[in-house]
Amino acid sequence: MAIVIIIQGIKIYLDTKEKQEVRTQLTTTEEELATTMQRMTEIRTELDQKIAEVAKLGGNVADLERAKAEIENELKRSIRATGKEIKALKDRVEGYEMLLKNKDEEIEKLKNVNKELVTENRSLKTQKNQLGDSISRLSQTKEDLTAKVAIASQLKVENVRIVALNDRGKERESPFKSRQVGKLKIEFNIAENNVAPIEGKKIMVRIIDENNQVLFDVSRGSGTFIFNGKEEFYTAAQEVLFDNTKQKLTYLYDKGSEYASGSYTLEVYTDNYLMGRGEFVVK
Repeated sequence: MAIVIIIQGIKIYLDTKEKQEVRTQLTTTEEELATTMQRMTEIRTELDQKIAEVAKLGGNVADLERAKAEIENELKRSIRATGKEIKALKDRVEGYEMLLKNKDEEIEKLKNVNKELVTENRSLKTQKNQLGDSISRLSQTKEDLTAKVAIASQLKVENVRIVALNDRGKERESPFKSRQVGKLKIEFNIAENNVAPIEGKKIMVRIIDENNQVLFDVSRGSGTFIFNGKEEFYTAAQEVLFDNTKQKLTYLYDKGSEYASGSYTLEVYTDNYLMGRGEFVVK
């Protein structure tokens, strides 16, 4: 019995010692797990900071975001406090710490690159301003040339001739009597212009009396046009193809009533500009 009691005492002592060691080991393992999880939480915060900094510098944050997602998944899942699990977590933590260290080096490089870019941008802005000034001067020169070409391409009339036709078709030169005017015949040539393009033109004539009134009758072909932003009346018009052959145009205008005595002015227009003038007198 004494031997049995001694053996049982030894067994109880060994069991108690083993349980104490297990509890101690478990406590140590849990503390180690808690420390590792806390470090992963800290790394997640550092990753947020690095993502913001790298993104601001124009770097690639895909690997940082991927690491952050992995850490968040680890923090959400239930992890057993075993040596194997803790070792795996520690390995991951070391990998994330290495990633953060590499990103610190990348951030420094990005900062240097950005400094160089800022310097280059300043230089480019200076060059751009200088180029802008040159372009502005060229644009002004181009506008001036365009304006000069536009003026040079304006058509002119020459050899203006205004006669009165009686009912028998006999022509009379100005001045002529009102009763001798059955129709008014207007003739002129479009002067040669090698700058003007070959194109269709609407050539309008205005007959203006001494009171500055335009002879106007819609039923006899009169109408309106815009000149210097203002609507004006014309007496008669023709659509022609300007072909730079000094072509001759003829207008026959039947007023339908006698002309009041006085001086009359003829004006010829196209494309919002004056091509030329003429005049005649009615006694």
